[in-house]
Amino acid sequence: MAHVKMQTARSTLTDPVAVAEDLLRQLHGPPPKLVTLFAARQRDQRALNRAVRERLPKDTRLVGATTAGELDNNGIHENSVVMGALSGDFEVGLGLGSGLTGDAIAAGAQAIKRACEELGVRQQDLDARRYVGLVIDDGFRYKKEELLLGILEKNQTLVLVGGGASDSETDPARQSALIHVDGEVAGDGVLVALFKTNAPWAALRSHWYVPTGERMTITKVDETHTRALEIDGQPAARRYADILGVENIADLEFGRPGGFALRPTALKVGREYFIRAAWRPLEDGSILFANLLEEGSELDLMKAGDLAGMTRDFFQEELPRRVQNPQAALLFHCSGRLWYAQAQGMLPKLSEAMKLAPSAAGMNVQFEIYSGFHINTTLTVLAFGSN
Repeated sequence: MAHVKMQTARSTLTDPVAVAEDLLRQLHGPPPKLVTLFAARQRDQRALNRAVRERLPKDTRLVGATTAGELDNNGIHENSVVMGALSGDFEVGLGLGSGLTGDAIAAGAQAIKRACEELGVRQQDLDARRYVGLVIDDGFRYKKEELLLGILEKNQTLVLVGGGASDSETDPARQSALIHVDGEVAGDGVLVALFKTNAPWAALRSHWYVPTGERMTITKVDETHTRALEIDGQPAARRYADILGVENIADLEFGRPGGFALRPTALKVGREYFIRAAWRPLEDGSILFANLLEEGSELDLMKAGDLAGMTRDFFQEELPRRVQNPQAALLFHCSGRLWYAQAQGMLPKLSEAMKLAPSAAGMNVQFEIYSGFHINTTLTVLAFGSN
């Protein structure tokens, strides 16, 4: 029988040494093979890393990231540290790619190469049934699509799931993110944790939208491919506002009651809809998207459903259906879901849904990764079980 299990711990203490001791005091059972550390950005990350690393067994690997909120089975938290301690029948290789800003493709390639070297396997030989990659990047570099090209360059079948290290700071000029890889804490980089296991596992995602049957075409983009200049041959922001019945274009802003969060766009892949929502209307009448755009691409228009209810159904029905005897879930929860839940008064119910997950540890992230796609407004999950 193969299995992967996880224990979790959370601390609200402030001193890094006290936090490390508090977290490890809550763990019981066999020494973990891998520890995940999700910590509020305002914490002293290097001191926290050092304190935890010194107290872990030498052979235990450590990964983690700064957050815009921490998750476990008790809900969504602020200014805390959540630890997940994974044990069982798996091996893990870690790789850190640096220099996202300068060359994100090379950073992704470097990260997967190092992770594969630790497991003694060539990238092109990765069996997608036994290997899965966890990816955490510096979310404020906005380089997900490029780094994914680097990670998947030699093997497009590898399944990836994760999200961007984040910060609860709302001022873009002051936002920053850091990633933990064993004893190293770094920004402007990407982490790949490559799992090899015969235990049941799945990469999953959950959002709270349903298709409307309406579509729009991105007919003109700027040179960065991040701004839609025209939609359906008309000025982008005005066209989107007309579709949604919004008079004031500024009200399209993600997070406002009748804007992008209520009716986002999605890329249809087969029967699935990957949310790639518009982000912000700009003064020149264009729309800033979080992901890259291509002229002529068609996007489906979605509408909001029951956020808390669909999250409950995901944990209670879909995850157990996809993973035999689920024992562990690493959660990468879009900060946009948090903002929407807060604005709609749904946060208590959304937090309550976390109790239905298997043993869980995670964070609010700066955009998500799922199966090689950069998506948003989604909860992505790497779940393990036993057979």
